[in-house]
Amino acid sequence: MKKILTYLFEQNILSLELAKSLLFDISIGKFNTSQIAALTSIYNMRPSSINEIEGLRQALLYLGLKINLNDFNAIDIVGTGGDKNTFNISTLASFVVAGAGEKVIKHGNYASSSRTGSSNILEILGYKFTTDVNSLKNLLEKAGICFLHAPLFYPSIKQIASIRKNIGTKTILNILGPLLNPSDNQYQLLGVNNMEIARFYYYFLQKQKKYSIIHSLDGYDEISLTGPFKCYTQHGESNYFPQTLGCLVVEPKDIKGGKSTEENKNIFLNIISGNGTKPQNEVVIVNAAFALALINKEDWIYNYTRAKESLESGKAKKALKKFLDN
Repeated sequence: MKKILTYLFEQNILSLELAKSLLFDISIGKFNTSQIAALTSIYNMRPSSINEIEGLRQALLYLGLKINLNDFNAIDIVGTGGDKNTFNISTLASFVVAGAGEKVIKHGNYASSSRTGSSNILEILGYKFTTDVNSLKNLLEKAGICFLHAPLFYPSIKQIASIRKNIGTKTILNILGPLLNPSDNQYQLLGVNNMEIARFYYYFLQKQKKYSIIHSLDGYDEISLTGPFKCYTQHGESNYFPQTLGCLVVEPKDIKGGKSTEENKNIFLNIISGNGTKPQNEVVIVNAAFALALINKEDWIYNYTRAKESLESGKAKKALKKFLDN
């Protein structure tokens, strides 16, 4: 490990095979906590290369738990995480999409740089994480959504995950996470808080699934409606403004999250129950509408209206109830 760390500290780039080998070595306990922390720090100080990410990704997919949910034409709505404390927009949007009749296979984890990740919010709501394929299929059939808790599917990176939790900052796992959904969904709405990383994903995902990469220019890893945002797809790069979509322009305080997981749970339940503020509802609806637009070929108005109806009619809340009752 000392040789690898020295090599990386000298600003060298790992080959795909060397990155893969490094992850295999970490998974079998060859390196101690301090060495792994040093490694994650290096990747916080410089961008990862395509080959490095692909090598790490291939190793993790090989070591991870395999699951086949290919019968479902599903989407994942996920973000890299960011430094801005918002309520759980992507998780709420996932239930809105499920309430609209589509299938969502969401892959997530506990928070690292934010206060409450998707795993935190679903756990405090009473959901029991599972890897049982029949249970997950049942959830998709009844609720339209299932959840894949990353630590259960990737136990080989327990050490890295522990460091991630202790240091409380983004690590290379924040970049890898959106690329590791065990079900390999056909569609993905991927939120990124950094334009450089957005362009990295844009290049990386070119030959893979149907995707939209969204980035709010003021640093949110979702469509925040606090200003303009970019969207990258297989067809290129587009710029959007809330006003041109006919949406509200909201203030950062309007989408601020709580100071604890308990507070964020209450915000989550308030919004999905139809009692959110107009800015909160609008942000969730717009993110869900962009997800729906990936799955179908309908126009913006159709998908916005469909997402709005799912939230306001209570369909999204029914999807949550079926998800938790299963």
